[in-house]
Amino acid sequence: MQYQKSLAKFIKDKREERKITLNSFSFLNEIEPSTLSRIENGKLEIKIPILIKIAKGFDMTPAEFLELFEKTIK
Repeated sequence: MQYQKSLAKFIKDKREERKITLNSFSFLNEIEPSTLSRIENGKLEIKIPILIKIAKGFDMTPAEFLELFEKTIK
């Protein structure tokens, strides 16, 4: 569960670092804003299809995105 919450915070932090609103990021990456909000707040488990969309939203593959995340939590 801690991993999930850390990943949720990482997603939100990366989005905010790029100064992209939740609604804009959702729209550009075909994710429902309510879904992204629940993910970022740790209330929804991140499923692989959504993780793929999020990673692509940051111009990364899912593997690259998770590797970057893993580096931040060590």
